[in-house]
Amino acid sequence: MFDKQDLVKLAKMKMPFGKYSGRVLIDLPEEYLLWFAKKGFPEGQLGDLLKLALEVHIHGLTEIIKPIKKMNIE
Repeated sequence: MFDKQDLVKLAKMKMPFGKYSGRVLIDLPEEYLLWFAKKGFPEGQLGDLLKLALEVHIHGLTEIIKPIKKMNIE
């Protein structure tokens, strides 16, 4: 389960490693998230957020994150 703050984290947190290092999590390509789903998500908060990002992508809900990206929320 996730809470509202997880959506904010998706809109603000950057990928800390790999091919898309520095890219905001919600902006990661769906194919990359699907690759993690096959190979295994990282442990902890990052893995949980990547799983959530994949769900958002799969269900076509990325538009709900755009307004959050524009807000000045930490």
